[in-house]
Amino acid sequence: MTTSPIIPPRLEPGATVALLAPASPPPDPRAVDRSLRALERAGWRVKAGRHLRRRQGFLAGTDRERAGDLMRAFRDPSVQAICCLRGGYGTARLLPLLDYDVIRAHPKILVGYSDITALHCALRLRANLVTFHGPMLASELNQEDYPEFSRHSWERALTTAGPLGGISEGCPASAVAVVRRGRAEGELIGGNLSVLCTLLGTPWQPDFRGRILFLEDVGEAPYRIDRMLTHLQNAGVLGQVAGVAVGVCQNCADARGKTAGEFRQTLEHVLQERLRPLKVPVVIGLPFGHVPLHATLPVGVRACLDGNRGELFLTGTAVR
Repeated sequence: MTTSPIIPPRLEPGATVALLAPASPPPDPRAVDRSLRALERAGWRVKAGRHLRRRQGFLAGTDRERAGDLMRAFRDPSVQAICCLRGGYGTARLLPLLDYDVIRAHPKILVGYSDITALHCALRLRANLVTFHGPMLASELNQEDYPEFSRHSWERALTTAGPLGGISEGCPASAVAVVRRGRAEGELIGGNLSVLCTLLGTPWQPDFRGRILFLEDVGEAPYRIDRMLTHLQNAGVLGQVAGVAVGVCQNCADARGKTAGEFRQTLEHVLQERLRPLKVPVVIGLPFGHVPLHATLPVGVRACLDGNRGELFLTGTAVR
């Protein structure tokens, strides 16, 4: 899909939000009620997915139940936005079951991250829709002490019809580092590195050409991050991007690095070694990922990665 993406209507005050579980259920079933209350406290009406409380092994219901909830939310004229309860695993199993023509005809906000990366890539490619890589309800937005920076970024991204600017603006802490200087512009694509790799060679592999690729992951040792970046390189797609923005990769340090008795690379070493040779701007440690300080990123909009200033600027419009 190379045409300009479809921009969904912005989330209006008092609008109706659908809460769905496209992947796994929360470990604590009470998180469903906390999540519903959190949206209501924020001033929105909430529609719970028909199978929101279902559990089937590590999935929040069967594939058809979860896909059906998603399609009902897109078809429902009263729903303005779709919020994912959590990630986990299972979103990619829905991709063959979705009606992308219907989704394209009823564009609306969809927000989530981690395993939801599969939906972001599929909806951009097959439905031409801008979606939002941002925090979810079960583990983040329903927490009373969730950082104001992250909550504000989420609300602003879904309600502001205009460019959002630098994603680090207002962030109370920073771990940003520049791997390669320079400046690049392009459409944002990416998400969770592990999930992104599983889409290679499938009908839902995103178009990487000239894109600003953003990546994050959690709980992966440095050698596994190296393996996944090498996979992208060997697949011929890493060399197509205009720039690479890496978030905070939580719990990705080598726990045995100092006691292994052999040289073990750090995550920073891996990112330097695998990304610097691309000869495009590369910035790491930006505020997004499986971390409390999490900026919401609209997938499919124009962005500028400034490797001179160490910032990712959202220059396109994400909602109308």
